[in-house]
Amino acid sequence: MRCSNTTSYSHRKTEAALTEDPDRPADFVEALAKGLAILESFSGTHPEMTLSEVARQVEITPAAARRSLITLEALGYVGRREKRFHLKPKIMSLGSGFYFAARIDEVLQPDLRQLVETFGDASSIGTLDGEDVIYIAHYSVQRARRAAAVAGARYPAFATSMGRVLLAGLEDDALDMALEAMALPSLTSRTCVDRTELREEIGRVRAQGYATTVDQLDYGITALAVPVRDGGGRTIAALNTSGYTGMVTPEKLVEERLPELRAAASHIAHQMARYPMLESVLRL
Repeated sequence: MRCSNTTSYSHRKTEAALTEDPDRPADFVEALAKGLAILESFSGTHPEMTLSEVARQVEITPAAARRSLITLEALGYVGRREKRFHLKPKIMSLGSGFYFAARIDEVLQPDLRQLVETFGDASSIGTLDGEDVIYIAHYSVQRARRAAAVAGARYPAFATSMGRVLLAGLEDDALDMALEAMALPSLTSRTCVDRTELREEIGRVRAQGYATTVDQLDYGITALAVPVRDGGGRTIAALNTSGYTGMVTPEKLVEERLPELRAAASHIAHQMARYPMLESVLRL
């Protein structure tokens, strides 16, 4: 069963930039922000939209949506089928620039592949962006239908093992502010949406140095995650291994995979130190 709620998070960060912000730079280009918000509004639940649907999704006027869509269409990032707009393959070039510049394939993918070759299932690495965790690399042999853990996917941090590890890496004041501001939707019947319980769980994650989750984000996902730290001990990313609920348990993941996962995280941290650009862009 696929969790239908998770795909609505993809454009929230850019959409938030459209609201009034006293810290906004003087040269902030609102038209560009609207264009990016429109690109991020397309998702698995909204693969095609009319102009009015785009305007509602991004919370801008139809006139502003029309200008941005016409511009994006002229640039080749958006196409149109009758009155419905959709993304075009050129949009992938935006993400591929980061992928190659940050040396993702060279620095991160080998350890993910090794983990999957050893244990099967899937492995990912992600970083925190506001309330969400963004997957920056992923490798999998799974074919089950569930929430897609592809590079570039964005999911609510509170409901993922990697997100909880990343939240545990925040200072207490920053963590409390983040939890207070977070929306906590029930993504499954097992999702923890109580702020007090969630704060206590993140405290346990901080103390033990890893997080486990079962069916928090989507049914069928049991995961284990550990932090990836820079030379100063600061958490800059999280690494996970996951399997299908019913086939694995949190206890089994901890017993069988935690040592290898921690070793992979240490190796990734060592590799990132050789590539300052990658380490710098992952800093929270």
